[in-house]
Amino acid sequence: MTPPTILRAALLAAALLPAAGVQAQTTSPAAGQTAPAAGPSVTVTMAKTTEIVQSVVVSGSMVARDEVLVSPEVDGLQIVELLAEEGDKVVAGQVLARLSRTTLDVQKAQNDAQIARAEAVIAQSNAQITESQANLVAANNNFDRTKQLRASGNVSNETFDQRDAAARAAEAKLNSSRQALAIANADLALARAQGRDIEVKLARTQIKAPAAGTLSRRNAKLGATAAMASTEPLFRIIADGAIELEAEVAEVELPGLRVGQRVSVLQAGSTVPLEGSIRLISPEVDKASRLGRLRVSLKGDQPVSVGAFARGVIETGRKSAVTLPLSAITYARSGPTVQSVKDGKVTTRQVQLGLAGDGRAEIVSGISDGETVVARAGTFVRDGDMITPIATQ
Repeated sequence: MTPPTILRAALLAAALLPAAGVQAQTTSPAAGQTAPAAGPSVTVTMAKTTEIVQSVVVSGSMVARDEVLVSPEVDGLQIVELLAEEGDKVVAGQVLARLSRTTLDVQKAQNDAQIARAEAVIAQSNAQITESQANLVAANNNFDRTKQLRASGNVSNETFDQRDAAARAAEAKLNSSRQALAIANADLALARAQGRDIEVKLARTQIKAPAAGTLSRRNAKLGATAAMASTEPLFRIIADGAIELEAEVAEVELPGLRVGQRVSVLQAGSTVPLEGSIRLISPEVDKASRLGRLRVSLKGDQPVSVGAFARGVIETGRKSAVTLPLSAITYARSGPTVQSVKDGKVTTRQVQLGLAGDGRAEIVSGISDGETVVARAGTFVRDGDMITPIATQ
């Protein structure tokens, strides 16, 4: 076919199309009437009664419920023996490490000698007191006889003065011996007190666990010098091996939490959740982050690590009620609303919400079980629009 022929055929076809359309319109059974236009297709869903579980998700780290710090109670002694490793189960009073006793043993030997010397001085002072008492009695008797003889004129004044001085000297010597005994007793008491101090220090050369639990960290090293002022303790013990989750929670969620609520805890890297419950809710909220703090105790002897990240799910409510997907709810100034659909017409209705969880919300009032609503409200349609409902699968 030649190009002119093709052009004439195309023009003829274009001319015939309008005519065909007119003919089809005149032969329509609804000639002279306008068919109502169908509304846009919109996905809808149905309100239904389901069990709804409301929960709060918290996150934090695993910490020891009570941590026991073990530090040396004597200064300047070398660590000569370590008897416990990280992860060991220890009991109260168990020896964890030993310090050098050499210096203290020397001090104890010196103290024993001081005590023996003080006891010998006391014995000597007692003997001197006995002798002084006897000398005093003899001197007083001589002086009494001299006084009687002087009255009869048979003793010179010189002899009288000598006997008087001798009696006074004997009394002074007795007082001196008694004072020496008091000093010796004081020296003995001091030496014994020093001895008890040395015994305490010797006992403290054995670093013992003050409570039962799990040894979580060992900073002690062989050959190191123990220091009471050190910022790091020699050992850290998890009391009774109790580990729990210390988590942060938004302050708006705090009113719905209470001690004893069940918590499902999932540690990082684990696929098996652990059972727990809220043990403590801190009364303080951080001013900067607006987060509160809580402690979740775990049931049983759970295989968890201190410092590990974990997430907790706290169940705050459970009930069977009429529910809708959260996507079907619009939040306005007047309150939450849904777009009800009946006979293809959209009607906006206010609802009262209850629990929320798993992507659904409880409808306390405003919508009944079995009613149809727009699945994604507030996006495409308005109150009074006509739509073609398409049910969700």
